Amino acid sequence: MGGMEQAVYRILDVNFNRAREAARVMEEFCRFVLCDEGLSGRCKQIRHRLCAAFGAIDVGRLLVSRDTEGDVGRGLCVEGQMGREDLAECFTAAVRRLGEAMRALAEVGQTVDRGAAAEFERLRFEGYAVEKDTMLAWAPKARFQGVRLYVLVTVGAESDRQKALDLVARCAEGGADCIQLRAKGVADGDLYSMSREFVKICREAKVMSVVNDRPDVAVACDSDGVQLGQEDLPVAAVRAIQRKPMIVGMSTHNPAELRTALSQGADYVGIGPAFVSPTKPQVPVAGPAYLRQAVAALKESPVGHVAIGGITRGNLAEVLACGVRAVAVGSAVTEGADPIQECRKIKQAIVERDLA
Repeated sequence: MGGMEQAVYRILDVNFNRAREAARVMEEFCRFVLCDEGLSGRCKQIRHRLCAAFGAIDVGRLLVSRDTEGDVGRGLCVEGQMGREDLAECFTAAVRRLGEAMRALAEVGQTVDRGAAAEFERLRFEGYAVEKDTMLAWAPKARFQGVRLYVLVTVGAESDRQKALDLVARCAEGGADCIQLRAKGVADGDLYSMSREFVKICREAKVMSVVNDRPDVAVACDSDGVQLGQEDLPVAAVRAIQRKPMIVGMSTHNPAELRTALSQGADYVGIGPAFVSPTKPQVPVAGPAYLRQAVAALKESPVGHVAIGGITRGNLAEVLACGVRAVAVGSAVTEGADPIQECRKIKQAIVERDLA
């Protein structure tokens, strides 16, 4: 085998291995972090199609050309090239390796087999598509993982809009990680203008903003997320209109509704009511038993949760004892004399539970 021909097969060999390894890392992220069968399957298909494409190339020549000991690039190391902070960075690095390897295979492969080279190019673009869909699925879930105190601010048709917005700012100052705006009977135009101010306040305070029930308003005002009920638009329909990775939550009151939320691809679920809720007295109380069931069901899932319904500082310990990470409070904070201090006390209790 001539020197130039050997170089071709060495390039093909090393990039075949690099691409296959990268696709495996991507697959494991989708399988074990996202627990997403569809995305994991797509990564697996990339590996299988890659191997099938190499069926047109003389494997014997690949092996003969391999010179691990004599590879001048073997000992080269760029500072920080293997530094990874988390599994998401591992996935991103793998995507980059896959794209680079596929490009090299497509370019050099043309000198050996144009059909295989064309398949390598198709796989390169499939890798980019998987990256997009994976990060759109992961980014909202990752953001919600930091939420511990979730505050509900309810506004009615006769409510003082400015007072409600001031309340949002005070809850943010008190340590709320996420605030949901619930509007009941408010005209669409008023809701839109108020939601824009709500999002602005939350963004400046570095607090997550969620609009209840109205994905159209959430998208229009650039909210971080939307909370859906079981009868609202399906999660996929919200994904179709989003302009950025939007956090989509879904309310659940029993195991069946929890399964529905998970099957739809919600980023987090509301679990409850833990107790009788002043805002939804008609909804049967799920109680601590359902909280424990939901926490157990979500243990190996990337989907977040927030306990909701009638939660106060007085019954908070009972809720936290169920293993929940995030707690939603409404009137216990918003109707109190000092929402800032009430938020701080509830947040402190949650943090102390973590340290116990």
